[in-house]
Amino acid sequence: MDRTRALTLFLAVVRAGSFSRAAVEAGLTPQAMSKAVRQLEAHLNVRLLHRTTRKLSLTDEGSRLFELADPGMRMLDDAVDQVHASREAAGGTVRVAAPPSLGGKLLVPLMRDYQKLHPSMRFDVLLDDRFTDLVEARVDVGFRIGTSAERNVIARKLRDVRLVICAAPAYIEENGKPASLAQLLKHRCTGFRHPNTGKTLPWELQKGSEIVYQEVPAVATFNDVATEVEAVRNGIGIGQLATYMIQQDLDDGSLVPLLPQLSSARLSVFMYYPQRTQMPSRVRRFVDFVIEASRP
Repeated sequence: MDRTRALTLFLAVVRAGSFSRAAVEAGLTPQAMSKAVRQLEAHLNVRLLHRTTRKLSLTDEGSRLFELADPGMRMLDDAVDQVHASREAAGGTVRVAAPPSLGGKLLVPLMRDYQKLHPSMRFDVLLDDRFTDLVEARVDVGFRIGTSAERNVIARKLRDVRLVICAAPAYIEENGKPASLAQLLKHRCTGFRHPNTGKTLPWELQKGSEIVYQEVPAVATFNDVATEVEAVRNGIGIGQLATYMIQQDLDDGSLVPLLPQLSSARLSVFMYYPQRTQMPSRVRRFVDFVIEASRP
């Protein structure tokens, strides 16, 4: 016997005052309602209702069970209704994960524009260079940079990322421009240290149709992309930086691209989330907004 179902139907009969009215509200037959109550009585080994052809009344035990169970069942119904309402509401909180490098350049502008449309929306942002397990971290939507989508998640490619070799005008004025890879390796360069392994990553270079990985003479290494960008802006060395971090610098001349034939475009920005079905409305609307905002 399903005790929860039987108890729910018993409470419905008492509230309605008859099996027939309760059956109509539950979408069942009176016989099915009566059977469920009899099963509950057999399970408890007490009589809960006095039944006559014209009248239905509670026994002392039935009255006691109704008094104890009815408030709890109403609270449960209210909880279910509130969860359903929150799922359909546009407001609420969306928990988002992203690497720090995407936080300011990509995520903050998206949050700003979305909240202009939905002022009641709140964001809880987790910034970490490591891949975030959405289920374990209870995250709704994640962003990351990579070559392909992660397994076991739904992912949408938002934009391509080009890695550009560049330097500040002050560095070029003092040290000159490298005209080849061989000359580049004689210059001062910056490097990025992988947050998981702690190793300095080689530069990813496009040589014809191939991608090659080249160790460079890094005079400074960083585990934070934004700080490495600032170091290159300040003339510490030549860096290989992602366009989404430095596009404004390239446009206004604060950074100068070097050896463009070696720039690679293998990486992309992805948005990922656990599943599309049963997604709360607040999350689904933000996901749709990001997809639309990322169209060319």
